[in-house]
Amino acid sequence: MAAAAGGEGPARAEGEGATGGFSSLPAQEEEPGRGQLFNTVVDAFLEKLVAAGSYQRFANCYHRFYKLQPEMTRSIYDQFISQLQTSIQEEIHEIKKEGNLEELFASMDRIMEEAKNREEPAWRPSGIPEEDIHSAMVPYLLKHQTYLRRALKEKEEENRKLAESVLAGRERISEMQQQIENRKQAWQAVSKEQRELIMMFQEPE
Repeated sequence: MAAAAGGEGPARAEGEGATGGFSSLPAQEEEPGRGQLFNTVVDAFLEKLVAAGSYQRFANCYHRFYKLQPEMTRSIYDQFISQLQTSIQEEIHEIKKEGNLEELFASMDRIMEEAKNREEPAWRPSGIPEEDIHSAMVPYLLKHQTYLRRALKEKEEENRKLAESVLAGRERISEMQQQIENRKQAWQAVSKEQRELIMMFQEPE
């Protein structure tokens, strides 16, 4: 009985340890981003490509050469697979670079993360086209109206400054014309006085 009781003790303790509150839940893994998923898909594609072009199939295609030079056949196959993988990876890298895919993936991840934290529900069509168009277009039109008003105000301010500049230029031209007229009159007066003075000193004939 004692042995039986002693045998039940560890079993009971083990069961309590398995079901008690001391066991910790596994940490929740972070969801991979779209860039990481893309790389995973590419790696899986390369693995399937290598599996589809196995060495056995390669050797069967070049059976005579394989019989004569098995080691050389293996070396050629390894080089071919390595160059094929490298070429595909470089091509995918160029596509990602030209299409700016890394930034696009990161942007999509940020949008999805913001959507998760958004409290208000996402827009869904009501089934009534008129109401859907109204609810979708009115905010856009109001935003566009605000933009047009701001642009109109800026243009009016620009036109006002331009009008003031034109008016100031006209005033300056008018002042210059008046100065020219005054100088002309002054010169004519001086010229008249000179002629009169010359006539005074001329001897009578």
